[in-house]
Amino acid sequence: MSEPGSPMLDISNTPSNPLELFHRWHQEALTAVHEANAMTVAAVDAQGRPSARQVLLKQADEQGFVFYTNYKSAKAIALETNPWASLLFWWDKLERQVRIEGSVEKVSAAESDAYFASRPRASQIGAWASSQSQPISSRAELEARFEEYERQFSGQPVPRPPHWGGYRVKPERIEFWQGLPGRLHDRIIYLCTSEGWSKQRLAP
Repeated sequence: MSEPGSPMLDISNTPSNPLELFHRWHQEALTAVHEANAMTVAAVDAQGRPSARQVLLKQADEQGFVFYTNYKSAKAIALETNPWASLLFWWDKLERQVRIEGSVEKVSAAESDAYFASRPRASQIGAWASSQSQPISSRAELEARFEEYERQFSGQPVPRPPHWGGYRVKPERIEFWQGLPGRLHDRIIYLCTSEGWSKQRLAP
């Protein structure tokens, strides 16, 4: 049994729903690390080649974990072809990882519209200006495109581009990893079943 205040993960003291533990850890990370919302998204393309990149978590609830991107980007093309993804949070100062695996779906247009409207105006225009993942001749070309859309939307709200929106990763596996001395780390994995979440300890 771990002592009060210990970082050790005792499976008997973890909640039955992994989202409760995720929100607890995430809240602690918000005060401990520079960018607690940063997560790695790994996807596999049509040729079976994996790739990974950092994005920002924008929502986490019982429906899943949401991030936003250009729907024509390399990751979006991979997710359309193979709608499964793995997410990884690494909070170094807390020596914690959260690994999430699940199916992927687009969020509704209304959800994408609402989030896009909340972004800074420069980020909104940038979503129009950047053909994400496509070759570009120079930074000057990108800046010229930004200025073009800045003029186009001058004096009016910037609408969401049709090629931009959110994805939701619907978790089937969520693993919590707590680093401990001697590499005797604690690992608790939750598995989504037809009867709800089950959990078990894994060897480090």
